[in-house]
Amino acid sequence: MNPKHEKYNELIARCKALPPVPTAVAHPCDESSLKGAIEAAELGILRPILVGPRARIEAIAAQFQINIAGYEIVDVPHSHAAADMAVQLAREGKAEMLMKGSLHTDELMGAVVRTATGLRTERRISHAFIMDVPALDRPVIVTDAAINIFPTLEDKQHIIQNAIDLAIALGFKQPKVGILSAVETINPKIQSTVEAAALCKMADRGQITGGILDGPLALDNAINLNAAQIKHIASPVAGMADILVVPDLEAGNMLAKSLSFLAEADAAGIVLGARVPIILTSRADSVTTRLASCAVAALVAQSRREDLKKVVA
Repeated sequence: MNPKHEKYNELIARCKALPPVPTAVAHPCDESSLKGAIEAAELGILRPILVGPRARIEAIAAQFQINIAGYEIVDVPHSHAAADMAVQLAREGKAEMLMKGSLHTDELMGAVVRTATGLRTERRISHAFIMDVPALDRPVIVTDAAINIFPTLEDKQHIIQNAIDLAIALGFKQPKVGILSAVETINPKIQSTVEAAALCKMADRGQITGGILDGPLALDNAINLNAAQIKHIASPVAGMADILVVPDLEAGNMLAKSLSFLAEADAAGIVLGARVPIILTSRADSVTTRLASCAVAALVAQSRREDLKKVVA
């Protein structure tokens, strides 16, 4: 296996010991989305429920020689109906994960956030990239680079809690959270530094749990120990952050794409804060990245199952 994907391969391997997770795949009507779901099924990560126009799904499978025999198809007329039905299957407990097919992200997320029939919880919905950066010895989580455009302080509280819960599901014992800004000192003229300080105090007071927070931190001293030492930042997080919390979507998008295109990182994506984990893949994703996104979601679903058992017990 490619050593570049070593961190992802470990996540995928962990799923092989788990039962396949029933997953509603919304409108898998192109090669990459249908193939991605079936490859994940063949590895035992998930059990797909293919939601979309049956004739189109079968035609794509025949055209690209994808074997869909034995997989359930829920026949609906178009992508809007597929998004609604996939969400309904999750609400009814028939699916423990959602997976985006060949429909727009907005279309799927519109069904997810709908007040009466969606999958909202008391948490803010957020996105996380689990990035396999060759230069780092661990996967790093970047959040939020895809959903919350200008998150408020309260939104960031939820974004961080979602990311901590994700990291714990992936096996981090007490994830280190670096709250990013342009500088590592508090400057009232830079709002993100003030919010970073407030978030750290919220963690001190138990309003954010499960991780170790520090911020504001500039990117260099969040991920590079030498840079942190040069700046004389004494912190259990500086230089060793597992989670990078960005000030807004633009910064997150640029950070994630910089890592992908300049540092040859892969970016598996997941949406958190809904009733079920949601797998968002891109047609540009490699096979390994698509499978890693499925594996991450499956580990989150497993963690939720275990938490539910504890509550029932």
